[in-house]
Amino acid sequence: MTGFRPIDRRTVLRGMGTAMALPWLEAMAPTKALGSVISSVDPATPPVRMAFLFIPNGVHAPDWKPTGIGKDCTLSPMLSALERHRGDFSVLSGLGHLNARALGDGPGDHARSSACFLTGAHPVKTDGADIRAGISVDQIAANHFAGRTRFASLELGCEPGLQSGSCDSGYSCAYSANVSWRTPSSPMAKEINPRLLFERMFQVGPRGESATQRAERMAQRRSILDYVSHDAGRLNKQLGLRDREKMDEYLDGVRSIERRLEVVESVDQNPEAVAGMKTPTGIPADYREHLRLMHELMVLAFRLDLTRVCTMMWANEGTNKTFPFLDIPEGHHHLSHHKGDEGMIEKIRRINQFQSSMLAELLDLMAETRDGEGRLLDNTMLVYGGAISDGNRHNHDDLPIVLAGGGGGAFAGQGHVQFPAGTPLCNLYLTMLEQTGVSLDRFGDSTGTLSGLS
Repeated sequence: MTGFRPIDRRTVLRGMGTAMALPWLEAMAPTKALGSVISSVDPATPPVRMAFLFIPNGVHAPDWKPTGIGKDCTLSPMLSALERHRGDFSVLSGLGHLNARALGDGPGDHARSSACFLTGAHPVKTDGADIRAGISVDQIAANHFAGRTRFASLELGCEPGLQSGSCDSGYSCAYSANVSWRTPSSPMAKEINPRLLFERMFQVGPRGESATQRAERMAQRRSILDYVSHDAGRLNKQLGLRDREKMDEYLDGVRSIERRLEVVESVDQNPEAVAGMKTPTGIPADYREHLRLMHELMVLAFRLDLTRVCTMMWANEGTNKTFPFLDIPEGHHHLSHHKGDEGMIEKIRRINQFQSSMLAELLDLMAETRDGEGRLLDNTMLVYGGAISDGNRHNHDDLPIVLAGGGGGAFAGQGHVQFPAGTPLCNLYLTMLEQTGVSLDRFGDSTGTLSGLS
């Protein structure tokens, strides 16, 4: 025992151009001698993670809010899928984004919504190269965590991250297609392909691999586990029983994601490829599967401490995505302009119910994922919502915002929290930054931090 040395936290499994990160293992904990006894020191407090999930086109606001205030509120049917996580989230009412309003710039609420969502800034109205919004809250946190993880942040989505063109009444597509901004004039490119995200996370493939070489590698259908099997076997001999069980669970989970990616990439699951279209390999045709894969990879990145900050655009603002699995052939944006048509409103309700069900699935996954002595959900601050409230009105006050996760002990599910009308959403972001150790006097149009969330 006197020669025991803990495994370095940054140990990876290597093999044939692959570097596979490991979850936290007991063997990574430092040890200290107490007389003749060697005892394990408790692992460091798990880090706090931040996740921001953006939904487009607002919601049907009259049916969004819970009835009543506090933990005993009654969730609306639109949010009923979250009931099983009652103790892990709060619906926040009264928060708004002043800078998403026109402020003299005329139409373009969709572009302003996404551009302002995480920046709190009023974007310059242009469809040229002179775009300008603000630095987003996720990037401020990413700068704070820089150097501690492989990726300072991950930017994910399900629709392409456009950087130019005109998308909304004279506003650049860069505003509608991005929520994460590194500088006021530089949005962060987002990854929408689960396969490419998977390979980026695990550094699959040798450096400088050509497109032809990658195609040949993909054709072999070899698992990442094949590449690292020798290293994994060597490591396994150094682990105790509980660590071996953790490793088996982890490797099984990685292989499960791989298998699902392989199904997505098969011709049978890709009718567009059959028609001769160049559909990017790895992007599911089924939107539900696309969301699930991106969420699972985000959770895996958090679990492996590859990053502590992530944004995820479920779709670009103003999207006209259809929902055939809900028997809704009309586009989302079109339906949001319902002008009181009850048939269109009912379809928007169903879309919003679907969205909350997908959020509930993500919270399931985060609650099931162990993190230190607790759950990943306990150590995460997750914001779900957008900067348009009612899709028909295009208003930017009383936004649909859900805050989930414990934030390392800072937050607890409060059911429904009502803030005074006009409270800046940026107050929430300032509160979250404070929990990560970032001290700012002001962010965006903030007026202070929020209370009543714990």
